[in-house]
Amino acid sequence: MSVVHRLTAGWLVDHLSFINQCGYEVCDSCAYPGGVTLNTSDASVGDCRATSTSAATSPSRDGPITGPANLIEREGKTAKKRYVFRKEFFDISKPHIAAAPEEQLRQGCPEVVIWICSPLHPPPPPPPLLIMQKRKRKCVFNQGELDALEYHSKVRKLIWEGTLHLVQEGLKSGFLHCAAAELSCRKNVVPGHIGCGLAELCEMAKQLPAVNESDHQAVHLLDDETSVSEQDLLSCVTENSSNSAKIVVLMGQKYLVPPKSSFLLSDISCLQPLLNYKKKYDVIVIDPPWENKSVKRSNRYSHLSSWQIKQIPVPTLAAPDCLVVTWVTNRQKHLRFVKDELYPHWSVKTLAEWHWVKITRAGEFVLPLDSLHKKPYEVLVLGRVQGDVKEALRKPEDVLPIPEHKLIVSIPCSLHSHKPPLTAVLAEFIKPDVECLELFARNLQPGWTSWGNEVLKLQHTDYFTLLQNE
Repeated sequence: MSVVHRLTAGWLVDHLSFINQCGYEVCDSCAYPGGVTLNTSDASVGDCRATSTSAATSPSRDGPITGPANLIEREGKTAKKRYVFRKEFFDISKPHIAAAPEEQLRQGCPEVVIWICSPLHPPPPPPPLLIMQKRKRKCVFNQGELDALEYHSKVRKLIWEGTLHLVQEGLKSGFLHCAAAELSCRKNVVPGHIGCGLAELCEMAKQLPAVNESDHQAVHLLDDETSVSEQDLLSCVTENSSNSAKIVVLMGQKYLVPPKSSFLLSDISCLQPLLNYKKKYDVIVIDPPWENKSVKRSNRYSHLSSWQIKQIPVPTLAAPDCLVVTWVTNRQKHLRFVKDELYPHWSVKTLAEWHWVKITRAGEFVLPLDSLHKKPYEVLVLGRVQGDVKEALRKPEDVLPIPEHKLIVSIPCSLHSHKPPLTAVLAEFIKPDVECLELFARNLQPGWTSWGNEVLKLQHTDYFTLLQNE
């Protein structure tokens, strides 16, 4: 299980363990010859109708490969390749501090002290806003920064105390290690080609013939005998319904698709295939590419305006009583938008605000809790879709009410925007065997449908290690 410890305050979660329990075992005999292959390296973005060349599937002498039941036997053992996620991406042994305290002071905020600490060694409480405003400062907070300070002052104690208890349990069990802080951080070497053109492929999708609701092919099933063109990939949901992982070769790069998962690689303007899938989801998790100044400056990924986010057809995709979870940055503007505009627009009632707290392997906050620059936590807003009056009066059966506040404490992945898994922490608040959807996903999960223009990004085989060859 990905949950290491569960307390009243929340959960201590092992993200790496969750990934490696997803079942990334691939049939050695079909990982490449019979695997699903997409070759779009010769197709330009402007000419997206270019023909793709797919690797041919060669049946064995004993007949075609049809799945795990007919795997080639080698010396009496099933030939499989097992992949695990590279653990160095979770080797966060020291805090990554945005700026040292003296640096903050030199920037002209002498009244604001930034404490570098762990939950086990608490700092003095932050100075009240009234005291901070007594003397004229060289830097003046704008309204957004004042709103952020006010919000932080409200949630700070909950985050501090809850994290303290969960870290203490992690240290007792050995999951966290105080000595880890003394270790030197290894530099993660990430191959430069990872993420190779997934968003560009979605640009190609805009040039393909429009997919309408009357199209019959709503899903493409991955098996060991077929190939799929980029048009099939972009025009319908791709599904791995087997009990083993599959390898997709896309634009010359290999991606792992976990068992019992499905995905749609598309741009937000090409969502119709997801609607054609005809599924209603009991859980919808959304991680929008929020618009902000740093994203605009870095040009790291595309962002959406609030108006564009409101156009996502969540009411059409949601089942009755659907639990909607939205990741929000620490900008109060975005938090207010979700609670006051976005959720009402989708007929979703806000129920709770949870926090994801990021710690090191030693149990320290990855950033100072009271840092003015960035916080060591992110917000999740939880709500439920509201139906008519009769639906509103009916409570979900065998489901606990959503607590107003919970913490999800974990060692974060060093890869950008790799959020912790929510499957285990949401289990007691949803019915078993429900349909789950993640929007703006960058990775896949068993039992989930995932959508996004980089939905396969963190499934690249370069993020994994071939553990053993059985």
